[in-house]
Amino acid sequence: MIVGVPKEIKNHEYRVGLTPAAVQEFVAHGHSVVVETNAGASIGFPDSLYENAGAEILNSAESIFERAEMIVKVKEPQPNECKMLRENQILYTYLHLAPDPRQTELLVASKATCIAYETVTDNKGTLPLLAPMSEVAGRMSIQAGAHFLEKAHGGSGTLLGGVPGVSPGKVLIIGGGVVGTQAAKMAVGLGADVTILDRSLPRLRDLDDIFLGRVHTVYSTAEAIEHYSSRADLVVGAVLIPGAAAPKLLNRAHIKAMKPGSVLVDVAIDQGGCFETSKATTHQEPVYVVDDVVHYCVANMPGGVARTSTMALNNATLPFGLALANKGAKQAMLEDPHLLNGLNVHKGLITYKAVVDALGSELNLEYCDAREAINS
Repeated sequence: MIVGVPKEIKNHEYRVGLTPAAVQEFVAHGHSVVVETNAGASIGFPDSLYENAGAEILNSAESIFERAEMIVKVKEPQPNECKMLRENQILYTYLHLAPDPRQTELLVASKATCIAYETVTDNKGTLPLLAPMSEVAGRMSIQAGAHFLEKAHGGSGTLLGGVPGVSPGKVLIIGGGVVGTQAAKMAVGLGADVTILDRSLPRLRDLDDIFLGRVHTVYSTAEAIEHYSSRADLVVGAVLIPGAAAPKLLNRAHIKAMKPGSVLVDVAIDQGGCFETSKATTHQEPVYVVDDVVHYCVANMPGGVARTSTMALNNATLPFGLALANKGAKQAMLEDPHLLNGLNVHKGLITYKAVVDALGSELNLEYCDAREAINS
């Protein structure tokens, strides 16, 4: 199979779909890899490393899409990339379709086979291709929040760790999954006063054991969200419903009741955001202010540490990518139900129900079972 790696074109997105080491693995399995020039140059992977790994360097995205049978990316394809996709071509990347009707329309029109990293599952019921970026984003959420709490950057001037004689800052983390756990680790490490809200009692018990009482674990209710957000210096939105639009857990009234200069970091922004006032931002202009509360809603947070993120992502995506190349998309997905769960669009059909639930009425979409779609 010919595998293509275009350069990412989203604002300040420096990650790349395949590292040179991953390219070498594809080549060792008998596949050809074409990489757009300078696709990884900004994070220390120059064209020469890709050539040494066995890739062919091409000068444009158009040539990559034209040659490749499978496109491997990081972020969702932008409109001009969607229009270069064709029937029977495989797209393997993050998609986050539920809050993105335009991309969904274009992928349906392309008739390509579109596999979303964020909905591939594993035997534990977790999301192995989302996890590494969730780990990165969770850790970055505290780093970013601490930065924008500084007075010069619009915050209240609060140091999360405090100092002897001065209380530490209060951090509220909504959601105790991968993002929330990693955020808590960073916040605890800084010495902050940390509270985690979650609706799973077993998960709250696990978190209590992990942190040995160094965080407050609280069952998530509307009252708890209102109470703890009004006292927080930093709130991290870390909720996830796989493939679906994020629920709006903080409404405008909650945000208006927060302390002036407090900071919201919405890690769920890829799925539409979990705060009513959230809107996607970029690394170039990462924040805005609503009701004296600083909002950080960067839609590709891990892109800020692109080298670390690229290597972590490739560690997770490579085995599934090799299966797609070795067996072809249909056979690979029929043999692996977890990879099949990653299929979101196939030959003009939507095969992930949460996408139809979010956009079906707006776009007049109908759900088709993934196995039925690839067997039709």
